[in-house]
Amino acid sequence: QVQLVESGGDLVQSGASLTLSCATSGFTFSSYAMCWVRQAPGKGLEWVAGINSSGGDIDYSDSVKGRFTISRDNAKTTLYLQMNSLKPDDTAVYYCAKYPKATYQRGAFYGARGQGTQVTVSS
Repeated sequence: QVQLVESGGDLVQSGASLTLSCATSGFTFSSYAMCWVRQAPGKGLEWVAGINSSGGDIDYSDSVKGRFTISRDNAKTTLYLQMNSLKPDDTAVYYCAKYPKATYQRGAFYGARGQGTQVTVSS
């Protein structure tokens, strides 16, 4: 069965950097697009970044573009999110998610996701 396990969340100060990881198993990682989504307290899920199966096509939400970098290591079946210049508005539970196909849809998520990792940014 599909397993997605996020890690790397922490409490940091504004301006800090963090790298989130998502270890996957139970499916052929290199065949599927992936994304990161987040949920801030009291708000709905927000699509953050998407990456196609090969890693050659990437996009970001406007709120994180230029600060976050999504990447994947298909040999290690792991997805990453490098987050720089963190702001208090980035405080959320971050989830990695798997699309049911090789391409992602900007701004939309559907499919399996992990249990999440908490990122808290203090001002």
